[in-house]
Amino acid sequence: MNAFHSEGRPRVRGPVASFHLWSFPPSSGAARGLARSPVGWACALACAVSPVAAQAEQALPTVVVTGNPLGQAEPAAPVVALEGDALARRRGATLGETLDGLPGVSSSYFGPNASRPVIRGLDGDRLRVLQNSGASVDASSLSFDHAVPLDPLVVDRVEVLRGPAALMYGGSAVGGVVNALDNRIPRAPVSGVTGSAELRAGGGASERGGSALVEAGDGRIAVHADAFSRETEDLRVPRFVPRTPDGAAGAATRRIENSQSDARGGALGAALTFDRGYLGASVDAYRNDYGVVVEPEVAIRMRRERHALAGEWRPQGGWWRAVRMQLNHTDYRHDEVEGEEVGTRFRSQGADGRLELVHRPWAALGGAQGVVGLQVERSDFAALGEEAFVPSTRTRSSAVFVLEEWTTGALRWSAGVRREQVRVGSDGDAPGEEMRFGAASERRFGLGSASLGLSSELAGGWRLGGSLSYTERAPTFYELYARGVHVATGAYERGDPAQRKERGTHLELSAQWKEDSNSLKASAFASRFSRFIALEGTKEVVEEPGEDGEVASYPVYAFRGVRARFHGVELEARRRVAARPARIELEARLDWVRASNADTGEPLPRISPARLTLGAQAARGAWQAGAEVQHAARQSRVPGDDVPTPSYTLLHLHARYRVQAGASHWTWFVQARNLTNRLAYNAASIRTVRELAPLPGRALQVGLRASF
Repeated sequence: MNAFHSEGRPRVRGPVASFHLWSFPPSSGAARGLARSPVGWACALACAVSPVAAQAEQALPTVVVTGNPLGQAEPAAPVVALEGDALARRRGATLGETLDGLPGVSSSYFGPNASRPVIRGLDGDRLRVLQNSGASVDASSLSFDHAVPLDPLVVDRVEVLRGPAALMYGGSAVGGVVNALDNRIPRAPVSGVTGSAELRAGGGASERGGSALVEAGDGRIAVHADAFSRETEDLRVPRFVPRTPDGAAGAATRRIENSQSDARGGALGAALTFDRGYLGASVDAYRNDYGVVVEPEVAIRMRRERHALAGEWRPQGGWWRAVRMQLNHTDYRHDEVEGEEVGTRFRSQGADGRLELVHRPWAALGGAQGVVGLQVERSDFAALGEEAFVPSTRTRSSAVFVLEEWTTGALRWSAGVRREQVRVGSDGDAPGEEMRFGAASERRFGLGSASLGLSSELAGGWRLGGSLSYTERAPTFYELYARGVHVATGAYERGDPAQRKERGTHLELSAQWKEDSNSLKASAFASRFSRFIALEGTKEVVEEPGEDGEVASYPVYAFRGVRARFHGVELEARRRVAARPARIELEARLDWVRASNADTGEPLPRISPARLTLGAQAARGAWQAGAEVQHAARQSRVPGDDVPTPSYTLLHLHARYRVQAGASHWTWFVQARNLTNRLAYNAASIRTVRELAPLPGRALQVGLRASF
């Protein structure tokens, strides 16, 4: 958490809005278009009601949501939370870019428009990406070039959860949980009108985008509206020579070809709030048109609509302390377009629901308190077209879970169990199509997961902890039924319909120290998978018809169960070295993970190297400024079909000026990224795109945030 965020000012609920009116002349078509857009209307309304909003603004305590069903000030589960100035400074075009660099978190980075978080070397369906604790139904885990349909512009808090409480969200949360939170369904009373806005322009992709939100209520009924828009150009990078995996080199350039984007969306929500809970609903829409880096002539047109219902009731007495429920329905689709012709269509419709019953302390179990829950999910997926490498599938899952916490002497314990049933079915080959996926079939999996954690408060501000967990994960539809050329990986991928469930055991030890503004966090972890579903080369080659009748050759990769080992360390330290005349803080972050195929001894692919970040921040009065140096070591532990990634060191600077104008708060900010214009590549990226898409070059971004 940023030590300076929210100091001396109330915290505003809801996402922060951003747009860039000053980057256009007032008479330009772009400025007129933005003024006519929902973003412009929402921002104008927020500005018009600013005096009322400021009076209604209330200071709210920061409470961790993810993995903390008991609402404790210090949750037992390890959670990293980003909000306020810390989130605004890190906010990128994707969720992966926003979180990249946190301890243990990297990004898959398929160019600037598509990247998912990677936690301790685990990605895809081994971690859950959630929106307000509900499933994010999309196709981002199927392919690296598919973006997560969630824009950080309309998120006001992101939480990263690891440890025993992660099993609340599924056996697939082996690596952890990333939960993006907003206030689209108001959960607390709103009196009067509130609003917020942020202006942002520049950066390596010449970003032009924005969002705004307004909330209003009479203390009982609360309504929420937000909208956002973001446009970017091809990303500017240091001069480099693009290379494909087969070694073919293109012309030297300072741009990533076909990396532009145009995203926009918005939401409406309302809730009835009362003394002991709330009941509300929301609807949101998201669209994103962006280029595919590995295919210069191809663009993706993505659309998503989501409907949500959520509520909570806190009985005054009795056994249950709180009852929470939520239901979500998502309709996701995207087309891969070359010119005006649609090559492949992806469709995914899904629904998920959760019911959590929080019970009061149980004296018979030493004062244990916890939550009993039920979770159900369903999704139907279809891929139609020339690049479809999986059949139409359907996935159904249902689970029950229990998470308990109790104290014995100086020890605080947490334990959880989860039982899950999963069905994954394939529709097989459609009538009249060539035989590729086979006949329709279905697999059923019974999954069990369990965890145990403990922590202890010691003298001198120290806290020690540890956790041990066992997890089981069902194979995904593509790990079972894939059979075809996957353009993003440049390979022919083959699933195994007889694939068995994935099983692993995980151990983590941690130590924390805190004294005033000084803190230290250290953790070491190890995971042993008796069966880890990996995508491995088979040394086979298949030939497929290519463009203009040419025949192209592709290496064959198969999803296989292997034994795997992961282990690593994470360190984070912060120290205040001066309080007057300016507050000066130093911080450092270090993470390192090593992952191997225990059957062959070969390294697992796309593992981030050791990374060290050193930073300094100074604040005096309305001013704050800081610098950060990020160093990534050379990643030479790669499988035989990959190449080492060179080391790099990047320098970033940022400054902020905060003022109060009447009852409103305004914050100007500027950020300079990669000040030395260092050419750098992301080792966690798939090789198909790594040497086509370096990390951004030198760039300057300016902005203005306001709360009313």
